[in-house]
Amino acid sequence: MFTNELRRIFRDLGVVVIFFVATLAYPILYNFIYWKDNVENVPVAVVDMSSSQESRAFLHKWNASPDITITHYCTSMAEAEQLMRAQKIHGIIYFPSDFAECLNTGLKSAHISLYCDMSSFLYMKAVYLSCNRVMLEDMSRIQVDRYQAMGMDKQFSWQLVQAAPYTETALFCESGGYASFLIPAVLMLILHQTLFFGICMLGGTAREENNELYILPGRRRRHSVLRIALGRSAAYFLIYFALAAVVLLGVPRLFGLPHIGDPIAILKFIVPYLLAVIFFSMSVSVFVRNRESGMVVLISSSLIFMFIAGVSWPQQMLPDAWRYLSYFFPYTWGVHGFLHINSMGATLETTAKEYIALWILAGGYFLLTCLHLFIGGYFHEKQVNKEYLRRKIQKRKSE
Repeated sequence: MFTNELRRIFRDLGVVVIFFVATLAYPILYNFIYWKDNVENVPVAVVDMSSSQESRAFLHKWNASPDITITHYCTSMAEAEQLMRAQKIHGIIYFPSDFAECLNTGLKSAHISLYCDMSSFLYMKAVYLSCNRVMLEDMSRIQVDRYQAMGMDKQFSWQLVQAAPYTETALFCESGGYASFLIPAVLMLILHQTLFFGICMLGGTAREENNELYILPGRRRRHSVLRIALGRSAAYFLIYFALAAVVLLGVPRLFGLPHIGDPIAILKFIVPYLLAVIFFSMSVSVFVRNRESGMVVLISSSLIFMFIAGVSWPQQMLPDAWRYLSYFFPYTWGVHGFLHINSMGATLETTAKEYIALWILAGGYFLLTCLHLFIGGYFHEKQVNKEYLRRKIQKRKSE
């Protein structure tokens, strides 16, 4: 069964493209999209209705940031919006006419409106964070000035503003870039989804062709379930273990992504992950009746996996039902374990929770795969017997 499945894989051009071309091309494509990790000198426009010393001081500090460059001073929001639609700028800052008055009197809160171009998260991040840093710095200065106006000492005023001084230190993503944060998680998703789609394509094709590797007839059913499940999974594992080694060990080093983990620990961790994904995909593939159905499942599940796994949204903020559901998918445990080892330098022992969970999922989905093969063979046997009796009756009637 091992050699037969390898033969089926390499004879199917679509599966070869998914397994090899897509698995190796997607990581490179994603890294080229986010090659710089951070953008600099993002063009922005200013609409300063205040025209005060305070607004100009704020803009001077903001323009000194390496993230943005003030390229346009507009007289109205309509003019700035036209520049934004023309993609000449990627951010707008608006100062109302009462900005300086509110700061000096303290009777009302001073407001600044910031508009970001959401066509790229990198633009939004550069514009928003640079403005936020200047705003926080000015807020601290204004508080100190007001405390001093009340007769307090400057040092004591700073202690009131910042009772516990702190220093920011980026531990595992020093650049704070989008690629360093996202790409390692995407690499695990690419392995999961391409393997899942390829197995579903093979399953759909086999059912269209009524292949014995997927539907076990008659008396061979009890003796062949284990052999077929292990043979097919071994073929997938052989291919994807080599691909996973290239993707997870080579791509981060090639593009300068975080890779402080032990390569041996990563390879050990990837074993139960691949097995869990393989048996999960084989379990789902029994419901795929044609080659095209796998694409529908692939497109509809990719973003869901990233969301409920806690990559694009904190897992602690998800509803309990979604969080518990995510525990049944290998990607949830695989991505957290890989990030712990690869990006945070954890050992396999400190990632034991994810490691054990993947082995449990692999065992559970293996049993489910065997059950599906056995039940599928049982119903196929009934269908074959029914067809045999129908033809026998027709033959007797014709005689």
